[in-house]
Amino acid sequence: MLTGKQKRYLRSLAHHLDPVFQVGKGGVNDHLVRHIEEAIEKRELMKISILNNNADDPKEIGAALAEQSGSELVQVIGKTLILYKESRDNKTIELPR
Repeated sequence: MLTGKQKRYLRSLAHHLDPVFQVGKGGVNDHLVRHIEEAIEKRELMKISILNNNADDPKEIGAALAEQSGSELVQVIGKTLILYKESRDNKTIELPR
């Protein structure tokens, strides 16, 4: 579980990132989750955008993606999600205590 200080730090790092994945009208599926798991292992921090043709609640999508990929939901702003998961092999982000 991330503390408020850690989430603030991750949000500042994610500010300049571009979205890596898009969630469309198909919603969250196993294929998308598998790709997110692979990418987040390399990146640790990523943005995901939700397209306008998806009518689901962005907070619910974020919670589902975080749970299924084993990552932490850092923030939901509008239709943009920020996910974080500490990498086993490619650790680059040092979280504040």
